[in-house]
Amino acid sequence: MSLLQTMGVTAFYGDFQALYGIDMTVEEGETVAIIGANGAGKSSFLRTLTGLQKAPRDSIVLDGQPIGGLDAHCIVGHGLALVPEGRRLFPSLTVEENLLIGAYCGRRGPWHLSRLYDLFPILGERRHSPSTALSGGQQQMVAIGRALMSNPRLLLCDEISLGLAPVVIKDIYAALSDIKANETAVLVVEQDVGQAMKVADRVFCLQEGRVSLSGRSSELTREQISFAYFGI
Repeated sequence: MSLLQTMGVTAFYGDFQALYGIDMTVEEGETVAIIGANGAGKSSFLRTLTGLQKAPRDSIVLDGQPIGGLDAHCIVGHGLALVPEGRRLFPSLTVEENLLIGAYCGRRGPWHLSRLYDLFPILGERRHSPSTALSGGQQQMVAIGRALMSNPRLLLCDEISLGLAPVVIKDIYAALSDIKANETAVLVVEQDVGQAMKVADRVFCLQEGRVSLSGRSSELTREQISFAYFGI
């Protein structure tokens, strides 16, 4: 059984339909990338997985348990955590306080403060600093660490490279390899197709709310990706 399986997932914003029957799987210990242009439905899909958009209960199954339509805090308790686009840290809290908020669900697992400080040493050095005093890359590390503190089986990352310098992006994606090695699967939404192809075992491309291409990253051609991405 797949760690995550979605079956015919749809999403609506009022009368506007954003997703049209998304079927997708993520296996244990796998990194999967979702690519697509702006408005393709990538973030809507993550919002639906995390309970921010409602879905039929049986349309999303995590580790054998149907989680579609559950409240977001319940889904975190089942082992799925989101690193949101834009980081969304609590500006009035320190780095360490932001990280500790991620542990509120009480799930057991390999991730705790000292392990995170090993993964991102700069956060240990700045743990008493306000989150707003950090650089953009350091804030992204806090956002990833906060999600890991819930000890997820599956980590969702929404545009974690957006607006960051190339050297910072390299460091963050290197950390994802360490995260995967600690028995945490990763589903990453990424507009940078080249970056997605480097890190992912498999790739799904969305176009206008539908899966336009899927396959192993090592087997997909530039022509296939271009057609699936742009439809031309």
